[in-house]
Amino acid sequence: MAYNRRDRNEAYLRKARHDLASLAERGVIMGGNAFSSYVFAKGELSDEEVAGGALLGGPDGRALRASLEHLGYAPEDWAALSTTSAAGEDLDPMLLREAVCALDPSTLVACDEAAAHVMRAAYADELSRLPDFPVAMLEPGYVAPILGMRVMNLGGFSAALSDPRKKQLMWARLKQLPPLGEPY
Repeated sequence: MAYNRRDRNEAYLRKARHDLASLAERGVIMGGNAFSSYVFAKGELSDEEVAGGALLGGPDGRALRASLEHLGYAPEDWAALSTTSAAGEDLDPMLLREAVCALDPSTLVACDEAAAHVMRAAYADELSRLPDFPVAMLEPGYVAPILGMRVMNLGGFSAALSDPRKKQLMWARLKQLPPLGEPY
């Protein structure tokens, strides 16, 4: 049976809605635009986020979005993924992989060490094959190529907002991940 473009697009949307709803039912917390090239993973949630507020809805999220826009990303080209479940526990590594696969970003950034810890567990096999030890350990500031994604650990973005020098360090790290030529 032949499908037209509209039918195909509707099928993609139904699948994406199903996948994201399934993840949410299993305790995965997400926000932003599910069809983004850039995903921020956050493990150290603020009090507002723990209480049910929007993921990256505070000062850290505003700063991250402003950084992306300054780098040339479209304002809506970001998604957020908590590596902590709705129950307050670290996500199972396979569930994190499933969530990242559903979001399908070209760039995945751990905002803090808690997120990087869960990402290390989720991508241990892929990281173990990387020849450069700091990259393989997802040390802050290094870009790791994993399954077609650029992956980086910022190493404490929220905490860096109160220190001008650390803020500059975060900006220098983010500048390593410019848009990949997406047409905007």
